[in-house]
Amino acid sequence: MQGSKLPAPAVTEALHTAAYEAYGAGRLSDASGLFARLIETYPRVPHYHYMRGLVHKYLRDWPTSLAHNLESLALHDAEAEGEDEASLWNAGIAATAIGDWQQARRSWEKCGIALDTSEGPTARDLGYVSVRLNAWAQGETLYAHRFDVARAKIENVPLPESGFRFGDIVLHDGASTGSRPWGDGHVPVFNVLQRLEQSEFQTFAVFANCDAPSDAQALIDATAPGIGMVEGWTASMTTFCLRCSYGAPHAHRKDEGSGGDWERDRNFGVAAQSRAAVVRLLENWAAGSPATRRIDGVETRACAIPEPEDGVVWWIAPEDH
Repeated sequence: MQGSKLPAPAVTEALHTAAYEAYGAGRLSDASGLFARLIETYPRVPHYHYMRGLVHKYLRDWPTSLAHNLESLALHDAEAEGEDEASLWNAGIAATAIGDWQQARRSWEKCGIALDTSEGPTARDLGYVSVRLNAWAQGETLYAHRFDVARAKIENVPLPESGFRFGDIVLHDGASTGSRPWGDGHVPVFNVLQRLEQSEFQTFAVFANCDAPSDAQALIDATAPGIGMVEGWTASMTTFCLRCSYGAPHAHRKDEGSGGDWERDRNFGVAAQSRAAVVRLLENWAAGSPATRRIDGVETRACAIPEPEDGVVWWIAPEDH
């Protein structure tokens, strides 16, 4: 490009500042356009390609994100600047999202990550992590089995309102946004970017009376055909009353005989293939101790995963806001 066609330095500086400010404010659509204008003027500046790829990662526009991260890597290589790990990671995430396993493999191997497979979908058993669902909507945080560099399988029963299910395969970001206790230590928390594969299990909210902790534990431990998992929600869902949110009539009460520490009205999340499977499970559980176990209700809701809103900076740790 001829020098006479370059914008004035002040114009370039203003455009540069506006692009980064838009990204920092979560205005991703604006940021994309501004970085595109910078790239038109300076097509061989790798960081502008990296930033546009980053913006489109959070827009979940995977082909555009992959293309700009690969261009960033090519420009680094042309200038003999070595591999840019941030571009490699984002290229690997984007490639994973669209199932370009060859490109994902190249990215992870260049990051020094050994894989468990030599062809087809990439795999690497990285143990258990915590994942944050719908980080743009104050989503819940739960546990997942990370079986690949950027993929994990949800191992809890999410609230129906999240739109996610037990057993979903999700794509998660590469940077940790916190940690949660796990065993004797902690595991990192990763933001979920999107669901890749929907589980066969629906989510049912079960409201039951359990006179003693042993009754609740018996339900959590119960198994039956068509049941994926039973999770006790009462102890973990502390921000609101789940029964009230579903309109299930009840009185807030605790068992005075146990020092007021045990609430007999318990809420459970059940991952099941059908309502019939849930009913069979609950009938068998209640029959085990009719005097102390009662089923108050079984509800389910089909909810879509909420879409991010422009202007929300959801990709950083909550404490960094």
